Amino acid sequence: MECLHCKGTLKKGEAPIRIDRDGWHITIDSAPAWVCDQCGEYLFDENEVAAIQDLIKTVEHGNALVKCSA
Repeated sequence: MECLHCKGTLKKGEAPIRIDRDGWHITIDSAPAWVCDQCGEYLFDENEVAAIQDLIKTVEHGNALVKCSA
């Protein structure tokens, strides 16, 4: 697989994820990803993207519940 950024080679590895949403901070130190061996750019497979989106939805839903009960 070729890096979209520098045209280097993407290899299976791990990458961090940091998301800030409505005052919530989500940090995942190591998630499966394709990592460029030249520039370090990373891409996630469709399954990882879906899992990340589910996590964000869960946090947003939890945030709405906290706001309602406060």
